[in-house]
Amino acid sequence: MDKRKDEMQRRDAGFTLVEILLVVVIIGILASVAVPRLTGAADKARNTAAKQAISNIESAIDRYEMDCARLPDSLQNLITQSNEKNWDGPYIRKAESLKDPWGNDYQYTKQGKTYTVASAGADGNFGTEDDIK
Repeated sequence: MDKRKDEMQRRDAGFTLVEILLVVVIIGILASVAVPRLTGAADKARNTAAKQAISNIESAIDRYEMDCARLPDSLQNLITQSNEKNWDGPYIRKAESLKDPWGNDYQYTKQGKTYTVASAGADGNFGTEDDIK
């Protein structure tokens, strides 16, 4: 009698192939739902980081303009002193701060007394719909 009981317990001890396949399918379905949501969150975080960095760069440009009475020729002027006698920088401490979350340089353009700072966005090309200003 104990022998029969042991044999039944051995047969019931493992998982069947159907049970394992069912678990794999469920995990696949959950992953297919979760991955796009996580990818979207990462893109949104990069966009937010780029907007914040642009705001920081604009603040540094404004401080530079107040000290030197003119806009900088390039963003590098915020890090290293050119020939400005009233330069009180560095206005940005790290050169890495001049790169967007995708590793591209921010674009700085000035016309007269106005300027813009922009990121090319995820595609790395300016003039497309994912540009960030």
